[in-house]
Amino acid sequence: MAKIDIDKLKQILHRNESDVQKINDILNEINLELQIEKEERDARPPMVKKQFITLIADSQGVLKDSDLATWVLQIPEEDNPHRILDKIHQSAHDYNSSPKGRRLPVRSVGETLEIVSAKIFKEHQVWVKTKIPVLAVSCDNQLPKT
Repeated sequence: MAKIDIDKLKQILHRNESDVQKINDILNEINLELQIEKEERDARPPMVKKQFITLIADSQGVLKDSDLATWVLQIPEEDNPHRILDKIHQSAHDYNSSPKGRRLPVRSVGETLEIVSAKIFKEHQVWVKTKIPVLAVSCDNQLPKT
């Protein structure tokens, strides 16, 4: 529903309606509804900040108790996931060839994912979902027996 300023609504009502009592009743009802909406918004619990986590299935326990920094990326479904590093390197090269990249070149994969624009990644069909690294948690891919 479109939002309109109360003063503007009041002017429109005065132009189109001659009954002042009816206009005041409408405006009072609108103010009451706005007050109720404000109280409902204030009563809601605050938004919970969320973070990305990548979960790795580690059946052999090789990664147990390891802290890994990961990024969440997207590529086309038909692309080979093992080519992702080549695409990131190409994106870094394109960025470093640009005027901005010549002033502040990227030197690592992490810097590339944080600094290079989405436009350059999109040219190589890579979509970066997290610019900062997220924690990867390993699991044994088994549910506990009950």
